[in-house]
Amino acid sequence: MATRGEGQAAGTPAVADSAGTVPREVPEIVRREVPEIVRRRLSPFEASGGVCSWLATAVVVAIAGVLRLANLGSPPGKIFDERYYATEAHHLLQRGFEWDEKNNTAAYVVHPPLGKWMIGLGELVFGYNEIGWRISAAVVGTLSVLILVRVARRMFRSTVLGCAAGLLMALDGMHLVMSRVALLDIFLMFFILAAFGTLLLDRDARRRHWLRALEAGLDPTAPGPAGRPPFSVPWWRLATFVLLGCACAVKWSGVWYVLVFTMLMLYWEIQARRSAGVPRPWRDGLFGQLGWLALGGVLFLVVYLASWSGWLFTDGGYLRHWLRDTGRTELPIVGALQNLWHYHVEALGFHTTLAKAHPYQSWPWQWLLLGRPVAFDWWCDGTCGGSTAVREVLLLGTPVLWWSFIPALAALTWFGIARRDWRAVPIWAGVLAGLLPWFYFAAADERTMFYFYTLPAEPFLVLAVVYVLGAIMTPAPTFPSTTTGSTLSDHDRRLIGAVVAGAYVLLVAACFAYFYPLYVGKPLPYTEWAARMWLGSRWI
Repeated sequence: MATRGEGQAAGTPAVADSAGTVPREVPEIVRREVPEIVRRRLSPFEASGGVCSWLATAVVVAIAGVLRLANLGSPPGKIFDERYYATEAHHLLQRGFEWDEKNNTAAYVVHPPLGKWMIGLGELVFGYNEIGWRISAAVVGTLSVLILVRVARRMFRSTVLGCAAGLLMALDGMHLVMSRVALLDIFLMFFILAAFGTLLLDRDARRRHWLRALEAGLDPTAPGPAGRPPFSVPWWRLATFVLLGCACAVKWSGVWYVLVFTMLMLYWEIQARRSAGVPRPWRDGLFGQLGWLALGGVLFLVVYLASWSGWLFTDGGYLRHWLRDTGRTELPIVGALQNLWHYHVEALGFHTTLAKAHPYQSWPWQWLLLGRPVAFDWWCDGTCGGSTAVREVLLLGTPVLWWSFIPALAALTWFGIARRDWRAVPIWAGVLAGLLPWFYFAAADERTMFYFYTLPAEPFLVLAVVYVLGAIMTPAPTFPSTTTGSTLSDHDRRLIGAVVAGAYVLLVAACFAYFYPLYVGKPLPYTEWAARMWLGSRWI
């Protein structure tokens, strides 16, 4: 029998060597020997990295926090769509629903309330001012960097790569700008990234559960409950649905991640059962998880409806009493839900017919190329030109980082297929869920779109870059029949890869520093501002 390997669960009894000369204590229950390949496939990444890992994480998060919180009140006043969301958040605090000050009536809005409630929380604490309506976005943006560091560390089993992922997002211009304005998309991205983190934890928990059951003597080929692990509540899976409910309660575009993450959840469950040796993993995985998926769906709906509680428990919201106002019977509770459903139908009609031209609208195929960034704020002291001072807040991703996304996705595909690496699938899934629907809408109805719609996909784009950096730094898994022909030692490859990765991160940091004045609205001479317009009129 094989001795206990690195991936063996704690508490497994020691065993004799192949000669049988090492004595051991006979356990009361004879445990089942798990083949090494099964153990390797089911063993989750357990180590947290200790104090050093968390200290490194804290440094990256501190950098992100300082960049997002410093001089948060500048520029003064409401910029871009803050005039909508900061105002609506203020009215939510006052009335429980959005209000149209101009017409002195309930306002018709087309986005769910949760993001505005979060903006309103900052206004409640710091007042109805620039700090108040921007602080929640800054805090959530900083926390998203923390989550990405830990997600990347868990996926790549490297504190260095985890911190690299967090640092790249901390030094991205679009993420920084969206973390310093009172718009909804930073909250949408945060909940999606957090849901992805809990989904990874669920994947590990389920594999750990199967491995422990196999070690305890479970026969996965046995029919019925005898061939399955003992009952346990998949808490991380349920948390995923709660967070996805929060995402959709910010913007409906979170629904694409509900579909994709549910498919990932089922796929990983099926793969775990296949690795464990279940005879019919697809059938068993699909039917065995229907109950938990149904419960997750209920939690999703409860969270989403809870975000509308201000509208539901007051009487003045837009279409709040649509049935009564149109002469129909409006029953308690049921009538309120019917009115809310009608509100959603009206809002969906607005979204699907939105085609009003905007000077900063763009198409999905332009986004990764930075084809049309968005000017959130512009100020010029007199006649613009020469040394005249100008100030702009430009929603523009750090160019070196964003222009590396497309080659990184191509390399991710290559390495993922060549190495049969499971990590390529969820990264690509996150990218497609964030981008592919917009390609469809652009082709189907040419609706108005903006560059910041890519924000929910950004963490996955960064993970693609970091995956490639990690692939450069580490050799591919080798087998006895394929160990010849290598011209570089593992040490040399890691050294060269570390130099390449370090140089890339420094280049991104230098590019970020160059464009930093445009991200925070710092005054510049007009000539210096013009020098940063690399793509000419496309960026103006």
